[in-house]
Amino acid sequence: MLSLHKGLDAAAERHRVTVHNAANVNTPNFKRKEVSFEEDLRTALQKTGKLPLATTRPGHMGGRTGFHEVRHTVNTDNRTSMRTDGNNVDIDREMAVMAANQLNYNALTQVMNERYSLMRYVIHEGKR
Repeated sequence: MLSLHKGLDAAAERHRVTVHNAANVNTPNFKRKEVSFEEDLRTALQKTGKLPLATTRPGHMGGRTGFHEVRHTVNTDNRTSMRTDGNNVDIDREMAVMAANQLNYNALTQVMNERYSLMRYVIHEGKR
């Protein structure tokens, strides 16, 4: 569930950053920003080989091995310049990023809803 929460946080931040980029498409010398998360998550998963179990005490086996430290980061793209005024925002790219991010966010919320639905089912069926 932690990876889902972190993924939703990153998707929400990516939406905010993309909207900010699009709003500044005509601002001279504005440099677009981008959110990186998936590569850091992939690296953390490769190190551990699997998602770690949550623990309640430090001595428990299967504790978090660096995964809880994975966070999304916002980076400024200073490598490119689309126009002579120094701005590097491409509105078509920003719209494509926003569309892909929306699909990702919808998928994450669907998985999250299914997990919570399963928990509700277990809780309510346990009362019988």
